[in-house]
Amino acid sequence: MQLSKESRLVSGVILLTIPTIMYGGITLLSILTQGAVGFGGNITLDEAQFALWRAGHAHAGVWVILSIVIQLLIDSSKLSSANKWIARISAPLAAIAVPGGFFGLAFLPGFRWLIYFGVLSLLVSLLLTGIGLLRNLHTSELQT
Repeated sequence: MQLSKESRLVSGVILLTIPTIMYGGITLLSILTQGAVGFGGNITLDEAQFALWRAGHAHAGVWVILSIVIQLLIDSSKLSSANKWIARISAPLAAIAVPGGFFGLAFLPGFRWLIYFGVLSLLVSLLLTGIGLLRNLHTSELQT
């Protein structure tokens, strides 16, 4: 499989964000084992806050993987260069925004908008990529 330069660039940057997700896992482990956030244990979460942190961590991991898969699919899509970049950037942006919204919402209701922004961002990426793949369906049949 040959990756485009753009897919390699964006996927490489996305992979560099995974240590932050790993840190989130360590944080959740400290909550479960010590009852508080962080290595020093200086913030205590109630049940609702803990549930939001779990949701943020889970969404971060899954959506980062999805955003890498989307990079591969975009290479096979038939979209303008601008639409390919919009799709490429929207997926990892969603993988940052939605978890950030969950983490922030645990403390301030104002962070709710970040979740909606992330959902819309992923929706844009998915729709563009899906349309691009369907537009390239006939082309790929001619090549086989």
